[in-house]
Amino acid sequence: MLSQYLLVAVDVRRALQPGSTRGGLVTKCAVPGIKFVNSEHNPGGGVMAVNFVQPRIEAPEPKFEIKGIDTDIFGGLGQVDRWVFAGAYREKKPGGGGVVPGRCIIEGAISAWEPDESDPTEFQGCNHTFTEVTHCEFHLGDEELFYVDHYERVLRVKGVDIFDPVRRALGA
Repeated sequence: MLSQYLLVAVDVRRALQPGSTRGGLVTKCAVPGIKFVNSEHNPGGGVMAVNFVQPRIEAPEPKFEIKGIDTDIFGGLGQVDRWVFAGAYREKKPGGGGVVPGRCIIEGAISAWEPDESDPTEFQGCNHTFTEVTHCEFHLGDEELFYVDHYERVLRVKGVDIFDPVRRALGA
C-alpha cells in the first residue's frame, strides 16, 4: 500500500544565510509544478492531433506568502539567490509512519512582491513570486523526486536523467 504524506509545517529561507528562517512568518509556499513542454503535430491527412512530450519543462514559478511585511526580502529583491522551501510531512500508512522532511532547493530571483488588500484587524499577506529559476530540486525524505538545472542541462525524475540521451546525441 502506498504512503500518504500530510504537510504539517513549512519554512522558507535563504540557503546560504544561516538564521534566515521564516517558519513563524510564512503561511503558504508553493513548490513549483512540473509541466513538460509539448509539441503539437496535427497532420492534414491524419485523424487526430498529438501533443508529443519533450524532455524539457516550462519555466518553474515557485511562490510563498508571508503574513506581515518581511523587510529582509527587499535585500536582494530582483536578484538571483538560492532558497530552501522546507516542509515537514507526516507519513500516513498502515502500521504507523513518522515525520519526513521535504526540501525544495531553488535558485532564482524573487521578481514580484505583492501585498494583499488588508485592514488593521488582520495581518496583511504579502506574496512573493520567483522567476529566472535556473535550478530546482525536490526531495522527500532521502528520495530525490525531481532535479532540473539549466546550466548543467540535467532533468531527472526519480533519479532518471531523461535529458541524458539528448546530451549524448549532441555529443555533449
